[in-house]
Amino acid sequence: MRRALELAQRGIGLCSPNPVVGCVILDRAGQVVGEGWHEYDLVDHAEVIALREARQHAPSGGKEDRLRGGTAYVTLEPCNHTGRTPPCTGALIDAGLARVVIATVDPNPNVAGHGAERLRAAEMQVTLGVCESEARRLNEGFARWSQHQRPFVLMKVAMSLDGRIAPPAGRHPAGETYWITSEAARAAVQPLRWQADAAMVGVDTVVADDPLLTDRSGLRRRRPLLRIVLDSALRMPLDAKMVASAQDDVVIYTVSNDEARASELRRRGVRVEVLPADAGTSGDKSSSLGAQAGRVPLGKLLDKLGEEGILTLLTESGTRLNTSLLAGGLVDRVHLFVSPQIMGSDAVPAFRGMTSFVQLPQVEIERYGNDLGLCALLKDPWPAGAAREADASQPA
Repeated sequence: MRRALELAQRGIGLCSPNPVVGCVILDRAGQVVGEGWHEYDLVDHAEVIALREARQHAPSGGKEDRLRGGTAYVTLEPCNHTGRTPPCTGALIDAGLARVVIATVDPNPNVAGHGAERLRAAEMQVTLGVCESEARRLNEGFARWSQHQRPFVLMKVAMSLDGRIAPPAGRHPAGETYWITSEAARAAVQPLRWQADAAMVGVDTVVADDPLLTDRSGLRRRRPLLRIVLDSALRMPLDAKMVASAQDDVVIYTVSNDEARASELRRRGVRVEVLPADAGTSGDKSSSLGAQAGRVPLGKLLDKLGEEGILTLLTESGTRLNTSLLAGGLVDRVHLFVSPQIMGSDAVPAFRGMTSFVQLPQVEIERYGNDLGLCALLKDPWPAGAAREADASQPA
């Protein structure tokens, strides 16, 4: 199963809006005879690719006999419905396999459990739950989207020990980027962008830092990283790097009806989407807690991104948007990059005006030189009570 998980990882960036899946086929003697992983543009699922490899390399005249009585290890429950391809359950049954080991059930409530049921009905032995947590980590975006038609929100924040994300006003030359974290920590952000379908900032971040917000990992991806800016008043600078580099991959979400400004941005290759303004409360405009009058409605934004098939959204924003997302309960996972420096109370905070504490459970800690990376899951996107039927008495 760990080999199947390694294979599944090869599909990262290449599968969305489908899940990443890996499969390993063993013959009845326990020898690996086929491997496969899914890529959206290649259509076939991991199980079918692994079965095909097993047949292609079988001795002459033994293509089917080699598979009969064998075992398939697959990182996600095989599908039992017809979409772009026939059901994978049928392919596994027709191959004559005796056993299927599955890391986790499919999170889609319309699919979950049906694949395993079909395999059992064909008198195949089915084991569920082997390396389940690792398999679920690979498909957090698919789990959130398939149930709620919204993306999985991963919040990235680079900050000092005292929770600051930028120097005080006037303490740093305008137009020059002030790096909170080390080069090693900044390099670790690129794989996060590679794994995401979209990255989002607020217009304040664009005005202050003029980021490109591109995926510079150098790794293969099926579709360009969608670069999103929340800009309620359409303040996006026309000479911003994101505007200059837009190739149908930059979208501004706004509540402004300034059609002249929107037309100018569209002429430069930027998509502008107007949403109905949030009817929340006015008041302290520095905190933006929850819904605030005149702001882009974050819930409706996530719904729109879900309609576009965005499975994972990476946020790299400033104080206002960080606070609104976290206070609104919209963040699924946080990844904090913490630099060993103290910037003082006059520096820009990562969050402001939080009315309740947010605990980070089961924190994963990594080091990037002198910097620390703290990663934690705030909201499990997988359905509660999903089947966990791993049988420890059976070899995995």
